Amino acid sequence: MFEPDRGYPERWSVVRWIDGEHPDVIDARTSVDLRRENLAKDLAALLEALKGAEVPTEAVNHPDLQWYRGEPLATMDQVTRENLERCRSLEGFDLDLHAAERIWDEAMKLPGAADRTAPRWYHGDLAAENLLVRDGRLAAVLDFGGLSVGDPTVDLVVAWEILDPPARELFRRQLGVDDATWLRGRAWALSITLMIWYYWTTMPERRAARMAAGRNVLADAGYSV
Repeated sequence: MFEPDRGYPERWSVVRWIDGEHPDVIDARTSVDLRRENLAKDLAALLEALKGAEVPTEAVNHPDLQWYRGEPLATMDQVTRENLERCRSLEGFDLDLHAAERIWDEAMKLPGAADRTAPRWYHGDLAAENLLVRDGRLAAVLDFGGLSVGDPTVDLVVAWEILDPPARELFRRQLGVDDATWLRGRAWALSITLMIWYYWTTMPERRAARMAAGRNVLADAGYSV
């Protein structure tokens, strides 16, 4: 591991090459059934492995292993509502923010929204740009810089970015999560989508991916996209 240098502000390392491609993002507006059942099973197996990994006592409150994405969903209420208002002024932003606000309001009433769970390992940024697939299977998970200990519900957000509805449902069944946990995961996907204002003009590929995820959340909740 190398320290920031020569104008690059982050710590960095050199790792081995892994063959694969980032999975395409699903978009409820345009996508059809892409038959990603195998990918859904692989992602579920990954989350099960993280869930089953031992969390040493010294890791539970270690400052380097704490991140806001492992906190209860309700801790995101204020910033999510602020981001929602910021998105109203973005040129070209066409997500139904009234529907988004209703989904978020309902999420704040979900069982467990404000509760702390037993701490577990979670990746924190499972997204298309951090995954590699090969022949329809998960080949690698990248960027463990956000690996932390807390509530792992945020790792469910990947379902609304890269899994089509049948694969999404399979992913849920494989994990065996209850309704409230699943809907909290969907709310996390919406909250992360609404952070889009920060890189609206600077990161067009990420912007497109987050907009697609937002549309998938709305479609999943029964809204027109």
